[in-house]
Amino acid sequence: MEKLRIVHTNDLHSHFEQFPKIKRYLHQAQNDKSVDQTFTFDAGDFMDRSHPLSDATEGQANIKLMNEFNYDAITIGNNEGISNSHAVLEKLFDHANFPVVLANLREEDESMPKWCTPYKIFETKKKTRIAVVGLTAAYPMTYGPNHWHVKLISDTLDKLLPKIKGQYDMLIIVSHIGLRVDRYIAHHYPEVDLIVGGHSHDYLAKGEKVNNTWITQTGKWGQHIGDISVELNDEHQVLSIKPNTVTTADLPSLDSDQKQIVNWHQKGEQMLKARKIAYLPGKFDHDKMAAIQVSLDAISEFAGTDVAVLNSGLFLKPFHQGVLTEADLQAALPHPMHVVQTKLLGSDVWRMVMEMEKNRHFLSKFALKGMSFRGKIFGDLVYKGIQVDHASRTVYINGKEIDPEKEYTLALLDHYVLIPFFPTISIMGKNKFLFPDYLRTVIGNYLKKKYPINKEKEKYKWSGDAGCAYCQW
Repeated sequence: MEKLRIVHTNDLHSHFEQFPKIKRYLHQAQNDKSVDQTFTFDAGDFMDRSHPLSDATEGQANIKLMNEFNYDAITIGNNEGISNSHAVLEKLFDHANFPVVLANLREEDESMPKWCTPYKIFETKKKTRIAVVGLTAAYPMTYGPNHWHVKLISDTLDKLLPKIKGQYDMLIIVSHIGLRVDRYIAHHYPEVDLIVGGHSHDYLAKGEKVNNTWITQTGKWGQHIGDISVELNDEHQVLSIKPNTVTTADLPSLDSDQKQIVNWHQKGEQMLKARKIAYLPGKFDHDKMAAIQVSLDAISEFAGTDVAVLNSGLFLKPFHQGVLTEADLQAALPHPMHVVQTKLLGSDVWRMVMEMEKNRHFLSKFALKGMSFRGKIFGDLVYKGIQVDHASRTVYINGKEIDPEKEYTLALLDHYVLIPFFPTISIMGKNKFLFPDYLRTVIGNYLKKKYPINKEKEKYKWSGDAGCAYCQW
């Protein structure tokens, strides 16, 4: 008989306030003498650049802290793969002391990224072979513009699993693909014993068994930790898998925890405050509409158009008069969003605007969640270059009635392509996702050019190399 313990996390999203307790729990499990061996996994979205320290260090702070968790393997989520530029992801794991398993992502030349491997086979002290395969959410629409090739889940498994057949006694998939796709895998790939999942933020307190496959997921933000008991016989055959979870809030605290949590946040803010962007005139002082208007100008210039749309709920704080820093922009716009250049025929622009006007009142107070949205409510829609005569249902572009046969170019957000309220954008639009800059980076670059600080004294370059972020904090 062999007893194993598997502890796991998913969708931590840089919620460092949970890290001290999680670290202690994982260390206790890893030193559990009542079992033969303990394995530790993370199922992706461990970083989120809405936290100032993650943003300031481009995720290197996360890696440094996760090194202390003693993971045996992790996979990446969309926050690592899409919210980061290609260049940032390429160097994200330079200082990691754990392997990254990821079977369905390739470079543009179809080669494997240097920082990951499709799978890893562990051999326990009692010679049981455990194959761990990593998978991330397949979003070709956004991975492609970020210069990655992401592979469909079924195609990946159909090719990989026959190759490793006979090389393992137990097969685990560490997945950041969501519960629905995890269930699909359980139905169609019966050789999979266990799926350690993430992405959809489902909380499975005792796991979920689909056919002969167990699926686990711990919700989000480190609020729970997964803890699985596995028993195998002397022939290395799995006898039982018993998933469980613990609530992080119920774990004991130390007096030093809160001080450490505050220190991480303050350190990130200090680093971002040191990076000056622009000097704003008085019209911006605590005026959210002024911030929205200049942001419309920024994204329209970036997308090469004079027509743009933003929603007010994106702006968590207005800008202010005086020196604007990266900390100010990060606090105002923490969202990992990208600008989209959309081309639509005039008839479809009319339909899109009608969809926006129809949903305007509802969305003004709608508490939208997910889809990389970090605001409290969606808020009001604000146009640049679009005017609407509600009485006649006429739409004007820059003062001229829309031509239904003419193609128009608009600056929108990836957010609007994904949410269900404006279907015309995704159905009829020629949508070009503009990587690698974030929404706030686009706005920062525009403000830097329009309202420059004394150039002789300014040494920080917004879009340049910030140096070794790993060594700065």
